[in-house]
Amino acid sequence: MLDPDLLKKIQRFHFKTRRMANNLFAGNYESAFKGRGIEFAEVREYQPGDDIRTIDWNVSARSGHPFVKVFHEERELTVILLLDLSGSHLFGTRNKFKRELLAEVAGMLAFLAIRTNDKVGAILFSSRPEKYIPPKKGASHVWHLIQEIFTYEPQNLNTDIELVLTYLNRMVKRRAYVFLISDCLDTGFEKSLQLTAKKHDMTVIRVLDPAEKELPGVGLINLRDPETGQVAIINTGSKRLRKAWNDYYGEYTDSFSRFLKKAGIDLVDLYTDKPVVEPLTRLFETRRKRL
Repeated sequence: MLDPDLLKKIQRFHFKTRRMANNLFAGNYESAFKGRGIEFAEVREYQPGDDIRTIDWNVSARSGHPFVKVFHEERELTVILLLDLSGSHLFGTRNKFKRELLAEVAGMLAFLAIRTNDKVGAILFSSRPEKYIPPKKGASHVWHLIQEIFTYEPQNLNTDIELVLTYLNRMVKRRAYVFLISDCLDTGFEKSLQLTAKKHDMTVIRVLDPAEKELPGVGLINLRDPETGQVAIINTGSKRLRKAWNDYYGEYTDSFSRFLKKAGIDLVDLYTDKPVVEPLTRLFETRRKRL
């Protein structure tokens, strides 16, 4: 039985994300993702009027006659949300915690998916996949998914993105639209991300807090790593320390961004102190133009 106050909070969140999905993003999402579920069906001989871009040159060369590839559109798409519930998402210095931001964008994507009659599922993970919610349709399914995001307590607070990508590829056989929603504070998962992007349509939504990007100068502070529990006292009044941190964090995030661009994976950066509308609109517009 849910606590009444928590239930009211989830209900308010449910209403907010559904309204934003319907009012702000509905047309953009459909034009950016619908029609991309194209599967190869067969090869047949070229007929007058066929698009020459569909010619299968290998088959044509072997047979001595022009052949074209025939495709059909998948009317029903599958959306999978990879939701990072590790300890670093219990951090936030402005309007909300990173986990709240993660829940907000996950809820909107779920509503957008069912609005266009797509299935939506999720994998909640930390240092391992913790809960798999199989893809389904319908508003009641989204309500269940949002409840899980708010109430699920991970058994581990560390992060292993490589492991959840391996789990995804084992559980989801057919091509899906996959959104990795995480702060991506992990290493060694780049190769797995590349392999997953070849099987699925991948988008990385990185949830960030401005205090991570630029360490504030507020003197001596106690810092506790929410994933390992380690505690350190640092002097944020030191300009040298702040510059070293800002340089390190900037290079880390920039190098990851360059990797994703090279791999052909879309990236959206969302911050706890900023609305999600503009960054997500840019994503949908970029995909629509690419189509």
